[in-house]
Amino acid sequence: MFATLKQLPKNVWILAATLALVQGSMPLMVLVSGLLGAELAPSKSLATLPITLAVVGIACTTVPAALLAKKFGRKWAAYVGLLMSLLGIVACGLAAAAQNYSLLLVGSALTGGGGGFYQQFRFAAMESLSDMSNAGPALSVLMLSGIVAGVLGPELSTIGAMLLPHWPHYAPAFLLMALLGLLALVVLAAFENPVFKEQEASGEARSLGQIIKGKAFLIAMLAALLGYSMMVFLMTSTPISMHVHHGHSLSDAKWVIQSHVVAMYLPSLFSGFLIKRIGPAPLMISGSILYLLVIAVALSGEQVLHYWWSLVLLGVGWNFLFLCGTTLLPAAYKPSERFKVQAVNDFSIFSSQALASLLAGWILFQFGWQVQLLMCLPVALAALVISLLYGYGGSKRNQ
Repeated sequence: MFATLKQLPKNVWILAATLALVQGSMPLMVLVSGLLGAELAPSKSLATLPITLAVVGIACTTVPAALLAKKFGRKWAAYVGLLMSLLGIVACGLAAAAQNYSLLLVGSALTGGGGGFYQQFRFAAMESLSDMSNAGPALSVLMLSGIVAGVLGPELSTIGAMLLPHWPHYAPAFLLMALLGLLALVVLAAFENPVFKEQEASGEARSLGQIIKGKAFLIAMLAALLGYSMMVFLMTSTPISMHVHHGHSLSDAKWVIQSHVVAMYLPSLFSGFLIKRIGPAPLMISGSILYLLVIAVALSGEQVLHYWWSLVLLGVGWNFLFLCGTTLLPAAYKPSERFKVQAVNDFSIFSSQALASLLAGWILFQFGWQVQLLMCLPVALAALVISLLYGYGGSKRNQ
């Protein structure tokens, strides 16, 4: 493991450090914007609209992020994303201070828009490798940075309240997040755009339609799409279900969300290396089974520990499915095709994620937590079927 880590280029570590500083904005949004939205929204069913717009922002910028990276390079595209996210965080802070729901929506969309650019970091990391067998470990390093972000982001709500107790509720948290964003701009300066050794024009580029119909693309994209959609569908509603519907404290909700985000990224200590050693199939199947366990545990009760265990299992299952999907994607395209395929892949994933987060609040308030859990069953089963098809079909036949 340590020998592999030493082989990873500087770019991977710079991207990981940048993500550690800025990725906390989304866990912070999940915790704060839903609760703030419940206070400010004209209807309780619109409480999750801010986080939905954040996810819509991600979906809307996936294609522009890829196009900007193609035209100006990965580094300048990343700077655009950092600045967009910084503006969004500042707007959210002002919205909290002014108790302005409309401004909260604008800030959430901008923050998510920046996140669409961050998603390109995983492709930049893989493009920086000289040995593609290290793709799993490189992605693990990037995802491990999410542990820092996952703990720090929600914790800013507590730290901010301690440092600036007389400020409006939640505003200090967004201020601290903005300061981390400024630091990320400095860290990213050391990143160098990857240079391909092979000619990108070599070979005839296929049409996009031909590529996305291939089994390699469909399996890679669907593994990540199904994993992300179910994760967001439940994660978005959890703080509201706990705090608003079942009377659990904000501290308990924060602990559950923090534990969930850590569970999303902590398995990267070994999951990327397992992909290198045994291949993606066993992890994809395991992730799908964990998703079924999420539903079973969550349906068994509504105490804090039921939420905690279900969200932890949800995080681990997401790690396996998303990491495997990302690792498999480069097999679906040639270097000359990478930007358009990456754009379609991410747009598909995050459009579905946006729809899931939008439906989450409405379904929770209209039908309740139990119905929302049962609606996840077809998604978990579909992920299992796809994983089994890939595992038993063999990776060669899926390409």
